[in-house]
Amino acid sequence: MPRYHGSCHCGAVRFAVDGEITELTRCDCSLCRRKNALMGAVPEAAFEMLSDWETVALYQWNTKVARHYFCKTCGIYTFHRKRSAPDHYGFNVECLDDFDPSGVPVRQATGSTMSVEGAQARKA
Repeated sequence: MPRYHGSCHCGAVRFAVDGEITELTRCDCSLCRRKNALMGAVPEAAFEMLSDWETVALYQWNTKVARHYFCKTCGIYTFHRKRSAPDHYGFNVECLDDFDPSGVPVRQATGSTMSVEGAQARKA
């Protein structure tokens, strides 16, 4: 089983994912569109945080189920806990070392159709 290592731009956030990456996701929700993320996903047992959790900032919005992590130093989106599958991690494949996403099928997720709660949640 392959093991991929990933990091943010400055290297403060380091993580690893285990397993074949057979599908990528691009989401059209208001957050993913803005961060232009191309994401892979693995069960939580296949994700390992290699750096200290103090290196990441947490961003939550709307239902606060999903947990989006960004480097506190350089601001790069590295990974998140998924709202649609809270026992999985989504990760930014562009943060992986030695991974070429070309040729891997990309699924378009329609996050823009997920429920929006509260006056502060972005609708678009």
